[in-house]
Amino acid sequence: MDFWQRYRAIDARDTRFDGQFYTAVRTTGIYCRPSCPAKTPKAENVTFYETSAAAHEAGYRACKRCLPEAVPGTPAWNVRSDVAGRAMRLINDGVINRDGVEGLAARLGYSSRQLNRILSHELGAGPLSLARAGRAQTARTLLVSTSMKLADIAFAAGFSSVRQFNETVGEVFAMTPTALRATAHRHPAPAASTALTLNLPYRKPFDPGIFTFLALRAIPGIEAGTPTSYGRCLRLPHGDARFTVEYGTGAAGRPLVLTIAAVDLRDLPALLSRVRRLFDLDADPVAIDDALAADPRLSAAVAAAPGMRMPGALDPQELLIRAMVGQQITVAAARTALTQLSAAGSASAVAGDGLDRMFPTPEQISAAGRELLRGPQRRIDSLMAAAAALAAGDLELGYGDDLPGLRSKLLPLAGVGPWTVGYVAMRVIGAPDIYLANDAAVRNGIRALSAGTVSSGQGADTATLSSDFSEVSPWRSYATMHLWRAAAAAPKSTTTTAAKALT
Repeated sequence: MDFWQRYRAIDARDTRFDGQFYTAVRTTGIYCRPSCPAKTPKAENVTFYETSAAAHEAGYRACKRCLPEAVPGTPAWNVRSDVAGRAMRLINDGVINRDGVEGLAARLGYSSRQLNRILSHELGAGPLSLARAGRAQTARTLLVSTSMKLADIAFAAGFSSVRQFNETVGEVFAMTPTALRATAHRHPAPAASTALTLNLPYRKPFDPGIFTFLALRAIPGIEAGTPTSYGRCLRLPHGDARFTVEYGTGAAGRPLVLTIAAVDLRDLPALLSRVRRLFDLDADPVAIDDALAADPRLSAAVAAAPGMRMPGALDPQELLIRAMVGQQITVAAARTALTQLSAAGSASAVAGDGLDRMFPTPEQISAAGRELLRGPQRRIDSLMAAAAALAAGDLELGYGDDLPGLRSKLLPLAGVGPWTVGYVAMRVIGAPDIYLANDAAVRNGIRALSAGTVSSGQGADTATLSSDFSEVSPWRSYATMHLWRAAAAAPKSTTTTAAKALT
């Protein structure tokens, strides 16, 4: 977007762009979200920033009226596969808090000086400033949503000291932490509860079908899902965690509520980031749906399920194992195989609510997986080789990868082909433009949707369209989600082949 496109967005107070850029006003010294209800500033007084960190660096503070830190993030970090996009995915996952700037730079293959120069040029702020903005956002969320002690919030948000926490909150929000907390209207938790409960912001519309997607693939003891909830035990850098996300009801709409039953506070920012990735909460559903609906093959599906989300991955290594297990078999068969494999995992240190196990680590799979897995020997050998490579550190997989990098890492593995790479890219790095041409469920979905367009008299409109849905690029991953749903919903007589398990 150029300056005037952004200016028209803030003049229209378009909520769709909240979190995608920030508006700084020189005459007031504050920065706002695009939908801020304040009077539209004169164009000559406005500067737009890609990130809130860049606004902080330029000396602006957050608007107390529109609370620009209380909005979903930008989908750009998934759309962009450049160094800046990859860096932001890792920063959001807490890499700087754990490994510092040097650790972030090493993962991206740059020196810290080069990385600082790239991010300052592309995003208006260096890695430390970007991480600081993320800490401020996490701190604000915890201050207004929980009754945690201020010192606990400081360290949970990633600050190294309470003093640093107080100074940053004061600089960013022009308020003390206590004053910022006083602005919130929290629902008090039961006296005996030790859980944290947070609302997860997202852009509307939101299709809750992602809960069904996850529930169908849930491994008993590790995960539990319903059409409106999902919970699991998860291994994080500093320990085990257990959480639940529920799609609720309320006077203000349908909130997504995250309840964290147990977590090491140092892992809280990473958990929040991964849950947001899992449910694709930073997506721009209006832009995606507008593009997909322009294709007559997808228009009815989009109208029936606006706001389709693309499931992410809570653990990149786990996702690769699940994808390899699920190749060329049904969802039910893959779930059975993964349930058997889960016996290699350990008991959860934070068991509760029927969740008592952790997904096995690559080391555990390498040690016990061969006795637990069933099926063709070549498939088992491929899976064991991948687990061994992950365990030895010879294969590294993470949110900082890009699509070419994933291809170069995964395609040399025995038993891994383009389908697996594409599926991993969709779910691990949120690649938005993946089309799985050889996927049986995709083909079945096309048949189901084609039958619908013919019956409605639209067949002639689709005859000249491309077979790979290039017309809806760069959102073909979301087209894939619609095709999978259409295949699952179609009568058995409509499809002729079994769908691959998309675990």
